[in-house]
Amino acid sequence: MVKYVKVALGTAAVLGFCKVKIEVAPTTAHLLVYSESKCLANCMFCPQARESLADGEMLSRVEWPRFSLDDVIEALQKLTHAFKRVCLQSVNYPSVADDLVEIVSSIKKACDLPLSVACHPISPKDVKKLTDAGAERIGIALDAATPELFEKIKGKGAKSPYRWETHLKALEEAKKLIGRATTHLVVGLGESEEEMIRTIQMLYDRGITVGLFAFTPVKGTPLEKWPRPKVSSYRKIQMARHLIASGIARADDMKFQGGCLNDFGVDGATLELAVESGIPFMTSGCPNCNRPFYNESPLGPMYNFPRKLTKEEIESIKKELDLAGR
Repeated sequence: MVKYVKVALGTAAVLGFCKVKIEVAPTTAHLLVYSESKCLANCMFCPQARESLADGEMLSRVEWPRFSLDDVIEALQKLTHAFKRVCLQSVNYPSVADDLVEIVSSIKKACDLPLSVACHPISPKDVKKLTDAGAERIGIALDAATPELFEKIKGKGAKSPYRWETHLKALEEAKKLIGRATTHLVVGLGESEEEMIRTIQMLYDRGITVGLFAFTPVKGTPLEKWPRPKVSSYRKIQMARHLIASGIARADDMKFQGGCLNDFGVDGATLELAVESGIPFMTSGCPNCNRPFYNESPLGPMYNFPRKLTKEEIESIKKELDLAGR
Protein backbone atom coordinates (compact mmCIF):
# COMPACT_ATOMS: atom_id res chain seq x y z
CA MET A 1 0.00 0.00 0.00
CA VAL A 2 1.35 3.40 -1.01
CA LYS A 3 1.70 5.74 1.98
CA TYR A 4 3.60 8.70 0.60
CA VAL A 5 4.02 10.76 -2.54
CA LYS A 6 6.32 13.64 -3.38
CA VAL A 7 4.81 16.94 -4.44
CA ALA A 8 6.46 19.71 -6.47
CA LEU A 9 6.97 22.74 -4.26
CA GLY A 10 4.63 25.01 -6.24
CA THR A 11 1.90 22.38 -6.19
CA ALA A 12 2.43 21.85 -2.46
CA ALA A 13 1.95 25.58 -1.91
CA VAL A 14 -1.33 25.63 -3.86
CA LEU A 15 -2.53 22.61 -1.88
CA GLY A 16 -1.76 24.44 1.37
CA PHE A 17 1.09 22.22 2.58
CA CYS A 18 3.69 24.99 2.72
CA LYS A 19 4.03 28.74 2.43
CA VAL A 20 6.23 29.91 -0.43
CA LYS A 21 5.95 32.84 -2.78
CA ILE A 22 4.40 31.75 -6.08
CA GLU A 23 5.25 33.96 -9.07
CA VAL A 24 2.98 31.91 -11.37
CA ALA A 25 0.67 29.18 -10.08
CA PRO A 26 1.00 25.72 -11.66
CA THR A 27 -1.94 24.72 -13.85
CA THR A 28 -1.04 21.06 -13.35
CA ALA A 29 -0.66 19.33 -9.99
CA HIS A 30 2.78 17.70 -10.17
CA LEU A 31 3.29 14.54 -8.11
CA LEU A 32 6.20 12.09 -7.94
CA VAL A 33 6.10 8.53 -6.64
CA TYR A 34 8.06 8.10 -3.41
CA SER A 35 10.70 5.43 -3.08
CA GLU A 36 13.15 4.95 -0.22
CA SER A 37 15.71 3.64 -2.70
CA LYS A 38 17.39 5.40 -5.60
CA CYS A 39 16.11 5.05 -9.15
CA LEU A 40 17.38 1.92 -10.93
CA ALA A 41 18.31 4.09 -13.91
CA ASN A 42 21.36 6.33 -14.00
CA CYS A 43 20.54 9.22 -16.35
CA MET A 44 23.49 11.61 -16.15
CA PHE A 45 21.46 14.81 -15.67
CA CYS A 46 18.99 13.52 -13.08
CA PRO A 47 19.19 14.12 -9.30
CA GLN A 48 17.19 10.92 -8.75
CA ALA A 49 19.71 8.74 -10.65
CA ARG A 50 21.21 5.66 -9.01
CA GLU A 51 24.70 7.15 -8.62
CA SER A 52 23.68 10.78 -8.26
CA LEU A 53 25.10 12.74 -5.33
CA ALA A 54 22.43 15.42 -5.66
CA ASP A 55 19.80 16.33 -3.09
CA GLY A 56 17.22 13.53 -3.19
CA GLU A 57 14.37 16.03 -2.90
CA MET A 58 15.28 17.63 -6.23
CA LEU A 59 14.05 16.94 -9.74
CA SER A 60 15.53 19.41 -12.22
CA ARG A 61 15.74 22.66 -10.18
CA VAL A 62 12.51 21.99 -8.26
CA GLU A 63 12.16 20.68 -4.69
CA TRP A 64 9.72 17.78 -4.15
CA PRO A 65 8.94 17.36 -0.43
CA ARG A 66 7.20 14.17 0.76
CA PHE A 67 3.62 14.13 2.04
CA SER A 68 1.03 11.54 3.01
CA LEU A 69 -0.81 10.29 -0.07
CA ASP A 70 -4.11 10.47 1.82
CA ASP A 71 -3.47 14.12 2.70
CA VAL A 72 -2.57 14.95 -0.90
CA ILE A 73 -5.71 13.29 -2.24
CA GLU A 74 -7.88 15.07 0.33
CA ALA A 75 -6.35 18.41 -0.64
CA LEU A 76 -6.77 17.67 -4.35
CA GLN A 77 -10.42 16.85 -3.78
CA LYS A 78 -10.98 20.20 -2.07
CA LEU A 79 -8.91 22.21 -4.54
CA THR A 80 -9.69 20.50 -7.84
CA HIS A 81 -10.71 23.88 -9.24
CA ALA A 82 -7.14 25.15 -8.81
CA PHE A 83 -5.76 22.79 -11.45
CA LYS A 84 -6.51 21.64 -14.98
CA ARG A 85 -4.51 18.40 -14.91
CA VAL A 86 -2.60 16.04 -12.63
CA CYS A 87 0.82 14.72 -13.65
CA LEU A 88 2.16 11.70 -11.80
CA GLN A 89 5.86 11.15 -12.44
CA SER A 90 7.93 8.16 -11.42
CA VAL A 91 11.39 6.88 -10.76
CA ASN A 92 12.28 3.31 -11.71
CA TYR A 93 12.02 0.58 -9.05
CA PRO A 94 10.63 -2.99 -9.15
CA SER A 95 7.07 -2.35 -7.94
CA VAL A 96 6.58 1.07 -9.53
CA ALA A 97 3.94 -0.01 -12.07
CA ASP A 98 1.69 -1.38 -9.32
CA ASP A 99 2.24 1.73 -7.21
CA LEU A 100 1.37 3.98 -10.16
CA VAL A 101 -1.89 2.10 -10.71
CA GLU A 102 -2.79 2.41 -7.02
CA ILE A 103 -2.05 6.14 -6.92
CA VAL A 104 -3.89 6.86 -10.18
CA SER A 105 -6.93 4.94 -8.98
CA SER A 106 -6.96 6.80 -5.66
CA ILE A 107 -6.64 10.21 -7.32
CA LYS A 108 -9.36 9.52 -9.88
CA LYS A 109 -11.79 8.53 -7.12
CA ALA A 110 -11.23 11.95 -5.55
CA CYS A 111 -11.19 14.22 -8.59
CA ASP A 112 -11.98 14.02 -12.27
CA LEU A 113 -9.04 16.00 -13.65
CA PRO A 114 -7.22 14.57 -16.70
CA LEU A 115 -4.24 12.61 -15.42
CA SER A 116 -0.90 12.05 -17.13
CA VAL A 117 1.58 9.38 -16.04
CA ALA A 118 5.25 9.97 -16.84
CA CYS A 119 7.32 6.81 -16.47
CA HIS A 120 9.96 4.58 -18.03
CA PRO A 121 8.86 1.97 -20.61
CA ILE A 122 6.40 -0.45 -19.02
CA SER A 123 4.56 -3.44 -20.45
CA PRO A 124 1.40 -2.99 -22.56
CA LYS A 125 -0.40 -4.89 -19.80
CA ASP A 126 0.64 -2.26 -17.25
CA VAL A 127 -0.27 0.55 -19.64
CA LYS A 128 -3.77 -0.92 -19.88
CA LYS A 129 -3.97 -1.15 -16.07
CA LEU A 130 -3.07 2.53 -15.83
CA THR A 131 -5.67 3.58 -18.39
CA ASP A 132 -8.30 1.39 -16.73
CA ALA A 133 -7.44 3.15 -13.46
CA GLY A 134 -7.99 6.52 -15.11
CA ALA A 135 -4.75 7.70 -16.76
CA GLU A 136 -5.55 9.90 -19.76
CA ARG A 137 -2.11 9.66 -21.37
CA ILE A 138 1.33 8.15 -20.88
CA GLY A 139 4.56 10.10 -21.10
CA ILE A 140 7.91 8.40 -21.70
CA ALA A 141 10.85 10.78 -21.88
CA LEU A 142 13.41 10.26 -24.62
CA ASP A 143 15.25 13.37 -23.35
CA ALA A 144 18.11 12.97 -25.83
CA ALA A 145 17.53 13.88 -29.48
CA THR A 146 19.69 11.17 -31.08
CA PRO A 147 20.29 7.47 -30.42
CA GLU A 148 23.98 8.21 -29.83
CA LEU A 149 23.33 10.85 -27.17
CA PHE A 150 20.66 8.66 -25.58
CA GLU A 151 23.17 5.80 -25.33
CA LYS A 152 25.75 8.10 -23.75
CA ILE A 153 23.50 9.92 -21.27
CA LYS A 154 20.67 7.46 -20.49
CA GLY A 155 21.94 4.10 -21.74
CA LYS A 156 25.02 1.89 -21.59
CA GLY A 157 27.39 4.84 -21.49
CA ALA A 158 25.75 5.96 -18.25
CA LYS A 159 25.56 2.42 -16.79
CA SER A 160 21.80 2.69 -17.18
CA PRO A 161 19.33 0.08 -18.46
CA TYR A 162 17.54 2.22 -21.03
CA ARG A 163 17.74 1.83 -24.81
CA TRP A 164 16.56 4.25 -27.51
CA GLU A 165 14.70 1.56 -29.45
CA THR A 166 12.87 0.35 -26.33
CA HIS A 167 11.76 3.87 -25.40
CA LEU A 168 10.56 4.62 -28.92
CA LYS A 169 8.68 1.31 -29.16
CA ALA A 170 7.02 1.95 -25.78
CA LEU A 171 5.88 5.38 -26.95
CA GLU A 172 4.40 3.90 -30.11
CA GLU A 173 2.63 1.17 -28.11
CA ALA A 174 1.21 3.74 -25.68
CA LYS A 175 -0.04 5.81 -28.60
CA LYS A 176 -1.65 2.71 -30.11
CA LEU A 177 -3.25 1.56 -26.84
CA ILE A 178 -4.45 4.93 -25.51
CA GLY A 179 -4.41 7.26 -28.49
CA ARG A 180 -2.33 9.83 -26.56
CA ALA A 181 1.39 9.71 -25.79
CA THR A 182 3.85 12.42 -24.81
CA THR A 183 7.62 12.56 -24.69
CA HIS A 184 10.14 15.10 -23.44
CA LEU A 185 13.22 16.29 -25.28
CA VAL A 186 15.97 18.21 -23.51
CA VAL A 187 17.68 20.87 -25.59
CA GLY A 188 21.37 21.33 -24.88
CA LEU A 189 22.74 17.82 -24.35
CA GLY A 190 25.12 18.08 -27.31
CA GLU A 191 22.75 17.75 -30.27
CA SER A 192 22.60 20.15 -33.21
CA GLU A 193 19.50 22.22 -33.96
CA GLU A 194 18.93 20.09 -37.05
CA GLU A 195 19.13 16.83 -35.10
CA MET A 196 16.64 18.11 -32.52
CA ILE A 197 14.19 19.41 -35.11
CA ARG A 198 14.30 16.26 -37.24
CA THR A 199 13.64 14.13 -34.15
CA ILE A 200 10.69 16.38 -33.26
CA GLN A 201 9.35 15.82 -36.79
CA MET A 202 9.84 12.05 -36.51
CA LEU A 203 7.88 11.97 -33.26
CA TYR A 204 4.97 14.06 -34.53
CA ASP A 205 4.83 11.86 -37.63
CA ARG A 206 4.17 8.99 -35.20
CA GLY A 207 1.49 10.94 -33.36
CA ILE A 208 3.60 11.59 -30.27
CA THR A 209 3.36 14.98 -28.54
CA VAL A 210 6.68 16.65 -27.71
CA GLY A 211 7.39 18.78 -24.65
CA LEU A 212 10.60 20.81 -24.81
CA PHE A 213 12.91 21.33 -21.86
CA ALA A 214 16.13 23.33 -21.61
CA PHE A 215 19.00 21.44 -20.02
CA THR A 216 19.38 22.44 -16.38
CA PRO A 217 22.61 21.53 -14.59
CA VAL A 218 22.05 20.21 -11.06
CA LYS A 219 24.82 20.02 -8.47
CA GLY A 220 25.74 16.43 -7.63
CA THR A 221 25.04 15.01 -11.10
CA PRO A 222 27.71 14.10 -13.69
CA LEU A 223 26.52 16.98 -15.88
CA GLU A 224 26.57 19.59 -13.11
CA LYS A 225 29.08 21.72 -15.04
CA TRP A 226 27.54 21.22 -18.49
CA PRO A 227 26.51 24.58 -20.01
CA ARG A 228 22.92 25.64 -20.51
CA PRO A 229 21.70 26.04 -24.11
CA LYS A 230 21.82 29.45 -25.72
CA VAL A 231 18.42 31.13 -25.42
CA SER A 232 18.54 32.21 -29.09
CA SER A 233 19.04 28.59 -30.18
CA TYR A 234 16.26 27.40 -27.87
CA ARG A 235 13.89 29.98 -29.39
CA LYS A 236 14.54 28.60 -32.87
CA ILE A 237 13.80 25.07 -31.73
CA GLN A 238 10.64 26.23 -29.93
CA MET A 239 9.44 27.91 -33.11
CA ALA A 240 10.27 24.87 -35.23
CA ARG A 241 8.39 22.58 -32.82
CA HIS A 242 5.37 24.88 -32.95
CA LEU A 243 5.33 24.95 -36.75
CA ILE A 244 5.68 21.16 -36.93
CA ALA A 245 3.08 20.47 -34.21
CA SER A 246 0.62 22.85 -35.88
CA GLY A 247 1.12 21.27 -39.31
CA ILE A 248 2.32 24.60 -40.72
CA ALA A 249 5.76 23.37 -41.78
CA ARG A 250 7.87 20.24 -41.82
CA ALA A 251 11.54 19.77 -41.01
CA ASP A 252 12.18 19.06 -44.68
CA ASP A 253 10.82 22.53 -45.52
CA MET A 254 13.39 24.14 -43.24
CA LYS A 255 16.96 24.98 -44.18
CA PHE A 256 20.04 24.16 -42.15
CA GLN A 257 23.70 25.00 -42.44
CA GLY A 258 26.27 23.17 -40.38
CA GLY A 259 23.48 21.77 -38.21
CA CYS A 260 22.08 25.25 -37.46
CA LEU A 261 18.57 26.30 -38.51
CA ASN A 262 18.60 29.39 -40.72
CA ASP A 263 15.20 29.21 -42.47
CA PHE A 264 11.90 28.05 -40.96
CA GLY A 265 10.41 27.19 -44.36
CA VAL A 266 7.46 29.58 -44.05
CA ASP A 267 6.78 33.08 -45.34
CA GLY A 268 7.47 36.15 -43.22
CA ALA A 269 3.81 36.84 -42.47
CA THR A 270 3.26 33.32 -41.11
CA LEU A 271 6.37 33.54 -38.98
CA GLU A 272 5.45 36.96 -37.61
CA LEU A 273 1.94 35.79 -36.71
CA ALA A 274 3.38 32.87 -34.76
CA VAL A 275 5.86 35.07 -32.91
CA GLU A 276 3.23 37.69 -32.06
CA SER A 277 0.99 35.01 -30.55
CA GLY A 278 3.72 34.07 -28.07
CA ILE A 279 2.43 30.50 -28.09
CA PRO A 280 5.62 28.84 -29.44
CA PHE A 281 7.58 30.06 -26.42
CA MET A 282 5.18 28.93 -23.73
CA THR A 283 5.53 25.59 -21.95
CA SER A 284 4.90 22.68 -24.33
CA GLY A 285 3.87 19.08 -23.71
CA CYS A 286 0.64 17.76 -22.22
CA PRO A 287 -2.41 20.05 -22.50
CA ASN A 288 -2.81 22.64 -19.72
CA CYS A 289 0.65 22.13 -18.25
CA ASN A 290 2.70 25.25 -17.60
CA ARG A 291 5.48 23.81 -15.33
CA PRO A 292 6.45 27.19 -13.82
CA PHE A 293 10.21 27.70 -13.55
CA TYR A 294 11.07 24.03 -13.97
CA ASN A 295 14.01 25.05 -16.17
CA GLU A 296 14.78 28.51 -14.89
CA SER A 297 14.70 31.00 -12.05
CA PRO A 298 11.89 33.59 -12.08
CA LEU A 299 14.74 36.08 -12.57
CA GLY A 300 15.48 34.54 -15.98
CA PRO A 301 16.59 33.94 -18.57
CA MET A 302 13.20 32.46 -19.37
CA TYR A 303 13.22 29.36 -21.56
CA ASN A 304 9.60 28.18 -21.22
CA PHE A 305 7.10 30.88 -20.34
CA PRO A 306 4.45 29.58 -17.88
CA ARG A 307 2.01 32.35 -18.84
CA LYS A 308 1.11 34.64 -21.72
CA LEU A 309 3.98 36.79 -22.88
CA THR A 310 4.09 40.56 -22.56
CA LYS A 311 4.64 42.82 -25.58
CA GLU A 312 8.13 43.56 -24.26
CA GLU A 313 8.94 39.86 -24.06
CA ILE A 314 7.73 39.29 -27.62
CA GLU A 315 9.89 42.16 -28.87
CA SER A 316 12.86 40.65 -27.04
CA ILE A 317 12.21 37.29 -28.69
CA LYS A 318 12.11 38.96 -32.10
CA LYS A 319 15.65 40.13 -31.42
CA GLU A 320 16.67 36.64 -30.31
CA LEU A 321 15.27 35.29 -33.59
CA ASP A 322 16.82 38.16 -35.56
CA LEU A 323 13.35 39.44 -36.49
CA ALA A 324 13.60 42.88 -34.86
CA GLY A 325 11.64 45.60 -36.64
CA ARG A 326 8.90 43.31 -37.94
